[in-house]
Amino acid sequence: MPDLRDTYRATVSGDRRGPTAALARAALWWARLPYGLVISVRNRLFDAGIRRAVRVSVPVVVVGNLSVGGTGKTPCVEYVARHYRAAGVAVAVLSRGYGAAAGPNDEALVLEENLPDVPHLQGADRVALALTALQELESELLVLDDGFQHRRLARDLDIVLLDATRPADTDFLLPRGTLREPLGSLKRAHVVILTRCDQTSPERVARQRTLLAKRFPKLVVAEAVHAPVELASTDGRTAALALVRGRPVLAFCGLGNPDAFRATLAQLGANVVEFVAFADHHPYTRADVERLRTLAAKLPADGLALTTQKDFVKLRAGELAGRPLWAVRVGLQIRAGEAELLTKLDELIPEGSRDE
Repeated sequence: MPDLRDTYRATVSGDRRGPTAALARAALWWARLPYGLVISVRNRLFDAGIRRAVRVSVPVVVVGNLSVGGTGKTPCVEYVARHYRAAGVAVAVLSRGYGAAAGPNDEALVLEENLPDVPHLQGADRVALALTALQELESELLVLDDGFQHRRLARDLDIVLLDATRPADTDFLLPRGTLREPLGSLKRAHVVILTRCDQTSPERVARQRTLLAKRFPKLVVAEAVHAPVELASTDGRTAALALVRGRPVLAFCGLGNPDAFRATLAQLGANVVEFVAFADHHPYTRADVERLRTLAAKLPADGLALTTQKDFVKLRAGELAGRPLWAVRVGLQIRAGEAELLTKLDELIPEGSRDE
């Protein structure tokens, strides 16, 4: 039985063809209208000052996006937080914490592992989290993860990520497409980072830069890639990426854009025999692990199991059916516009940060 999420993605993207798919897209096109009306009214209330944002006493930097899932926010949050820590700023990360009812979610665990000196607070009320960070942690700057639509907390810098492989100007509002807000909402942003620029053509990237420059001339536009850095194991060992080249691989992930992980593995030269895509923030069950073990057992003796760091921190398994399980650790690399981005970040560094 096909996964409903996969069917939905294939339908809205246009990959699924035929009269049934066409009718579904037509119905979803009409269904986007009430959603768009609600978003428009809400934004107008904030723009007019009828709904007021709460401003705290320290700078707030937002890392967000226009679409649901899959633009690579966590590596960008890490990039921003790491920059401020290097400058001696006491920074805290605030996030909604989807799927975190039983404890820190996958993104929090990744940030905790990669940035052990940066506290990460999760909860539905980001204003309350901000006050906690100020009063209890004495934070000097806050990074709001996935906060572009969370307008209740005032911000000093909005960084919006756009996946270069899925141009926002050809996408639609939910539920017809993946957009939470229309492209015009970028008038509120200060910086746009086009991510995964290595997974599409230079001409497509250039077209998106031209569009952004024309519609939003004050925007700083940067280009980035999510580059694999190393392999990590559950016992703290690391290995070079060359380990996967030519090896038979079982790959799995729970991401908003699983195709991006698949493309990364292709770039590394892995021979992906099986690829399993779970939903974003997927909570792995015993049945899931048994399914993965069954698939891993079919690999040749020199096979490997590979997943993302987000998934790895939830599993914490060293092997699957005797095949080593490794996480592909990924970092954000800015390949164009980094100087302008860093200037925007540095403008918010408080004078006399206590960790200097």
